[in-house]
Amino acid sequence: MINGSCYKNAVISGANNIISHKEEINALNIFPVPDGDTGTNMSMTIAGAVEALENMDSQNVSEIASATASAMLKSARGNSGVILSLLFRGIANGLKGAAVIDGKELSAAMREGVTTAYKAVMNPTEGTILTVARMACEAGELVSETEDDAVAVFGTICSAANTALESTPDMLPVLKKAGVVDAGGKGLCLIFEGMLSLIRDGIMIENKSSVSDSQTDKEEATAEFFRNAAAEFDSVINFTYCTEFIIGKNPDITKSSLELKAYLENIGDCVVVADDDDIIKVHVHTENPGKAIEEALTFGQLLKVKIENMKEQHRKAAEKYAAEKAKAEAEEKKRQSLKPVAPVDEIGFVSVATGAGIEEVFKDLGCHQIVNGGQSMNPSTEDIFEAVMATPAKNVFVLPNNKNIILAAEQVIPMVKDRNVVIIPTKTIPQGLVALIAYSDEASVELNAEYMTSAAKKVSTGQVTYAARNSEFGNTKIKEGEIIALNNGKLTYKSKDPVHAAVKLAKEMINRDTSYVTIIYGNGITDAQAESALQSIQSKVSSNVEVSLINGGQPIYYFILSVE
Repeated sequence: MINGSCYKNAVISGANNIISHKEEINALNIFPVPDGDTGTNMSMTIAGAVEALENMDSQNVSEIASATASAMLKSARGNSGVILSLLFRGIANGLKGAAVIDGKELSAAMREGVTTAYKAVMNPTEGTILTVARMACEAGELVSETEDDAVAVFGTICSAANTALESTPDMLPVLKKAGVVDAGGKGLCLIFEGMLSLIRDGIMIENKSSVSDSQTDKEEATAEFFRNAAAEFDSVINFTYCTEFIIGKNPDITKSSLELKAYLENIGDCVVVADDDDIIKVHVHTENPGKAIEEALTFGQLLKVKIENMKEQHRKAAEKYAAEKAKAEAEEKKRQSLKPVAPVDEIGFVSVATGAGIEEVFKDLGCHQIVNGGQSMNPSTEDIFEAVMATPAKNVFVLPNNKNIILAAEQVIPMVKDRNVVIIPTKTIPQGLVALIAYSDEASVELNAEYMTSAAKKVSTGQVTYAARNSEFGNTKIKEGEIIALNNGKLTYKSKDPVHAAVKLAKEMINRDTSYVTIIYGNGITDAQAESALQSIQSKVSSNVEVSLINGGQPIYYFILSVE
């Protein structure tokens, strides 16, 4: 039997397991564009439940399951996070009123969870997290017909989930081509495994997310050795250059590495020297890396050398920290200002966007609230809910502006009781802007929903970004860091220069029916580069096409093109 305490600790154990492996899940993303990574989204979703459960001490499984589902709904991010929250919401509904549960009740609750998750997705795709949950549920139902033990049933569910995960590449050719399993399904298996560890063995999986991934890399491990050995000295930078090198020992030289250590201690600090029969590894902070290297050559050949300006690194790190702190404080201040207000106006608008310039455009077009987020920064359902409640309108139109945010936005509708929420399923920033422009004061809410949705579908979106990982599409091999161009979400080509990519992309997108082209440039693009792109694109279109330029300030995308 599973009681409330067991279920609570199982959820926490499952959360710890996926949080510890979130980067492993993120790496399964088969598309090279930086996006709202699955591991991150699922981890943040279930982490909300952990926070809610920490202060609960109920032995009632129904109460714990209900609190878990409620917290996960609020913290749900991205499609994978929303589906995960819906699965647990259905499970909670299936456990309603139960103080403790056996295998049959667990199986029935799992079925409720799968049904709830499937219902929320308009066109469910097999080979995803939904498939993994469904096949695991079916296996659990089968064993529960002859087995009442909750541990046995959940063990079967967990085992079947992993079996289903391995079959996802056979259901989705794109997974098979990339040689990976479904990321969302993998995340669910990790959660189930963490829960099973607690339910079956009484072992709580620990959160190991603080362990540096770089420790698994052999070269970085060497650098980590030096950093750890010298860490006690690093609070004060007495010398400018962090100098590291590896010496291949000259067998004809009989000098001891202790002599090298003594010399280095005379010209610097934080000295670490380690050797074996073949090499000497050295770390030193000094003002004269040349002298350190010159002395090293008297012991043998240099196999590897790295010199870094620590003061410059410290300056840049301080600037980055200050900027990130200021941004976090501004966002927290903005979040605190989102107080619920009475719905006194007829119409209001909420938009998801990031980038000072883009946010300003949405505000100029009438948006009452901007939810910070987008690609790689999916806002939670609660973030959108708070923005809706802070909008003083009886009817609130929400523009997600990203395909991975639409499902999270849709979960807000049943949460809001005192006003009407209308989700316009915009998938890009250009779609959101065009939809907002299409709004008519003279039309009803229902008609405006149709107008705005229709207008959004007519705009074409071009995006110039960078490849977040190595990948292969068709016959095109993409290397991490390469500039890539997307035409309505489809990878068209790669380039070494973002301006060239933007101009080439615009030429591909523009046709004889085009009337407007808007170029939105973001971080990493100078005003001069943006002006160059504007002039090049203008030179390639007829005088009837209006081309405008906006400094959007958005991250991730060097350029966003809107073609109407």
